[in-house]
Amino acid sequence: MDLDRETNIVEIPRLNIQWDWKEALRNPGGKAWISCSWANQPTVYGELVSHENVDGGNSGPLSIQASDGFIVETVNKNSLTLSYSESRCTTKFISPTAVLANVHKKSVRCIDVSPGGGVGVSSGDDGTLLVWDSSNGVLRRSLEGHISDVNCCRFFPSGKVVLSGGADLRLKIWSTEDGSCPVTLKGHSGGVVDTAIVDRGRNILSCSRDGCVRLWDCGESKCLAVVSKSDCPVNSCALTTFPGRENSSEVNEPHSEREVGTEGKLLLLAKEDGFMDAVDVYNRSKVFQFKCPSALNCCTFLSESEAAGGTEDGTLWLIDIRFPSVPVGVFRRSASPVLSLSSLRENKLLASTGDGSCFCWDTERLRQATDVVSGWELIGPDCDPVYSICRSANTVYTACRDAKIRKYILKQTEITTS
Repeated sequence: MDLDRETNIVEIPRLNIQWDWKEALRNPGGKAWISCSWANQPTVYGELVSHENVDGGNSGPLSIQASDGFIVETVNKNSLTLSYSESRCTTKFISPTAVLANVHKKSVRCIDVSPGGGVGVSSGDDGTLLVWDSSNGVLRRSLEGHISDVNCCRFFPSGKVVLSGGADLRLKIWSTEDGSCPVTLKGHSGGVVDTAIVDRGRNILSCSRDGCVRLWDCGESKCLAVVSKSDCPVNSCALTTFPGRENSSEVNEPHSEREVGTEGKLLLLAKEDGFMDAVDVYNRSKVFQFKCPSALNCCTFLSESEAAGGTEDGTLWLIDIRFPSVPVGVFRRSASPVLSLSSLRENKLLASTGDGSCFCWDTERLRQATDVVSGWELIGPDCDPVYSICRSANTVYTACRDAKIRKYILKQTEITTS
């Protein structure tokens, strides 16, 4: 379905705050800038000022006041909640609990954390693929074997094995315990940019700049099938179980006995030509195709029935995969590209962008009451793009162009409610 120019994009007001506000307001008289911007309106600027707290309360030694119609709702050790009444917008800004600055020397492109949360893996523009302690960033392993850049990396469900894909057209499977690489997969004619693991990991999927999506058997190190093929790069993929399609076999050609767990699996593809494709992995068939006006950089599933895609023009597209002809929501708060998407829980979306912001929205609330916007944002990068985000329990990690990995420990209420 092609969207015309009359598609209603809901422009979301955006509150912003100086990235190092905690340090700036540490002492009495400290100042930090704040702003509010939204479509067709001039940006409003204000200021935060810290004062000695003389009321004898429990809010700490300093109080923070805002100017020009902004209101400081709450202040805690690592967060500040700000509102601006004219835009009907409230945002909780959360600073990192820790900044891991010594893992990479150049931009961090991709990041993942083991299911148990103790170990992280990340790739950088310096060609490195590193395994590190997620508590302190201490290096455990350097996984060496890719030629040129490593575009993507992720843990298998066991947490002891890493899958990576690179600009060298290869996928590699690594042991995090000894750094060995027992499996190398070859077949793509373009750089591998994203992967998905089927169930426990006997089979995996990969998408590439060559436009192909391939299904692989890890045990025998071979390609089982080309699941999808197009004429433009596939930038991202996401896999889910699609209820009702488990027994809907439509293909006549036999499947390899090495193919395990692909029945009922739906693969979402974000493509450079703006198409969001959904592919039945087992049947190798396209379930639907949705067209966005701009290149799709990333995609994710929010629930069994809803998916989201982020585009180069800064727009978030929400699609009901059962009725994909018309989007259920189209939102934008800036023109900065959406670079990464992750689902915190059903209808709760975490997104990172090219201007360094990383924000969370409850998409159900956005659809129901678009005149009132609340959410939270992870801050720290000073306008450097956040390329990748991942979560383990209540901790979120971000990969940034400034070569830093930031760690945010969230409250349970921040994950479960807006």
